[in-house]
Amino acid sequence: AKDAPSQNEANVKVILRCRPMNAEEQSENERSVVNTRDALREVSITQTVKGDKQVDRTYNFDQVFGAHATQEDIYDDAVRPVVEEVLEGFNCTIFAYGQTGTGKTHTMEGYHDWDDASSDSFADSMPSNAGVIPRAMSHIFSHLKAKGVEHSVKCTFLELYNEEITDLLAVSDLVEGTVEAANAKAPKHPLMEDGKGGVAVKGLEEVAVANPEEIFDHIRRGSAKRRTAETLMNKQSSRSHSVFSVTVHTKESTPDGEDVIRCGKLNLVDLAGSENISRSGAVDKRAREAGEINKSLLTLGRVIAALVAGGGHVPYRDSKLTRLLRDALGGKSKTCIIATVSPAAHSAEETLQTLEYAHRAKSIKNKPEINQRVTKNALLKDLQKEIERLTADLTATREKNGVYLSQQSYDEQEKERVDLRARADELRSALDLAKSELASLAALFEDQKKAHKALQREHATHAEKVCIAERTARVAHAELSKAQRGQREQAHLADEFEAAQERLRVKTDSLGDALASAKDEMRSLFGKIERYSDVDAANASVIESVRLDVTAHLERLEASLAEVKTAEESARAATRRAVDDAKKARSAEADELRDQLRRTRADAEAATRKA
Repeated sequence: AKDAPSQNEANVKVILRCRPMNAEEQSENERSVVNTRDALREVSITQTVKGDKQVDRTYNFDQVFGAHATQEDIYDDAVRPVVEEVLEGFNCTIFAYGQTGTGKTHTMEGYHDWDDASSDSFADSMPSNAGVIPRAMSHIFSHLKAKGVEHSVKCTFLELYNEEITDLLAVSDLVEGTVEAANAKAPKHPLMEDGKGGVAVKGLEEVAVANPEEIFDHIRRGSAKRRTAETLMNKQSSRSHSVFSVTVHTKESTPDGEDVIRCGKLNLVDLAGSENISRSGAVDKRAREAGEINKSLLTLGRVIAALVAGGGHVPYRDSKLTRLLRDALGGKSKTCIIATVSPAAHSAEETLQTLEYAHRAKSIKNKPEINQRVTKNALLKDLQKEIERLTADLTATREKNGVYLSQQSYDEQEKERVDLRARADELRSALDLAKSELASLAALFEDQKKAHKALQREHATHAEKVCIAERTARVAHAELSKAQRGQREQAHLADEFEAAQERLRVKTDSLGDALASAKDEMRSLFGKIERYSDVDAANASVIESVRLDVTAHLERLEASLAEVKTAEESARAATRRAVDDAKKARSAEADELRDQLRRTRADAEAATRKA
């Protein structure tokens, strides 16, 4: 029974991880230019442009992990689903990409020295800083144990150093302090086509493992052989790329009772970091290593660019690294890239390059296919055919029943064949390089064409904005002139108001003086009236006294002077008339004074109302 291949395209999954500031950066008070927003799945970098102007550039990824993210967070949120797909029968690849010293090896391997951990308590004894590889192995074995199915697990571990492949699991006489010497003597393994559109490493040892302890023993043994060196940017800088592969076979039964074999493969790639030689301090051999690393990563960048552009030549063959990753980039594998960056300002340029590469890689589309499930009988037939072929070769060798040549002829033919293959490879590489350069030039032309059109659109937009700004400036100038006129009018009105206020103040002062003068006159008039009243009272008193005296005198005279009564009465009448006339004169004078007082009061009240 076979599973139909899945034709659904899937984009490469890209994870961004930003490490925290290290102790050296903290001691130097290095400024952080990277800001991660894990929940929004975006990261921004502050870039300083001309004139010390700072610009933020933001990138979105499938998942973002900031400085506080743990190894467990990375695995559970980003890697665990990929391992689950391996157990379902897919080929999957996870690789870390970034500048040297950003934590790629820490993310992929972390700490994995568990000599005291047993298989039963392996998950419980896992350190918190264990990386992707140990957690993935623990996950796989825990799953197989829980399922209880018959299975087999095999692993390979290779190193790509200066474009040469070394088997890290091959048995060698490695002693402490002789890593480079042992690797230099170790056989180099060529790449060859596997006949299925992929590549295989010839002679690579595939080791069967039964439990986590065995697989971690191989990881420890292989990691000890990896080439590392101290640079100014990383105390333990990886000088090579490594690929740790795990193949899982599980036996299942169909509803018909037929046994089938499901196969899944997980490739865990730890890339050496890109390196600025002037900053890392690499010299001589280390500088050559850095050059080879940067060259292979540059080829990887060209492959990513070609896959994103689509339709052109993809330069897989320009580097063994890209040939190894061919299935992971644009092939039938499910791929997850973990891009690691540094937050420090001194690494801003390299961080920006990593973000650009990673963001571009998001657009790569793979066509993952689940591996065909092979029946047990078909697998046995294939194995039987292989055994028969090997047996026939062995028999022919023993019986010398075949084509034989002298050693000299064989060596000459073998040398000629190697030369022809090398020449073919050179021609093929030259052709691929020419196609790559042509595609690059075509892509560059298209980019320049797009950039020119973008500049034209931007120019038109800016011209329109300038016209709008000019119109706005004219309107603003008119409004300013109007406002200035209004301001002058308001100033004139304010001056007029102040002048009117001054005139009113002068008039008010004048009216106040007039009122004060009127009050003085009134007080004088009232004094005069009071004096006239006193005179009238005095006159009345005098008259009354005279009248009483006259009456008394007349009474006295009446008795004795009867004869003069008539004369006396006449005199009395005359006196009364004189008194009445005096009273009338005094009364008229008093009335005139009262009228004058009323007029004065009326003038004062009128002046007060006007004020």
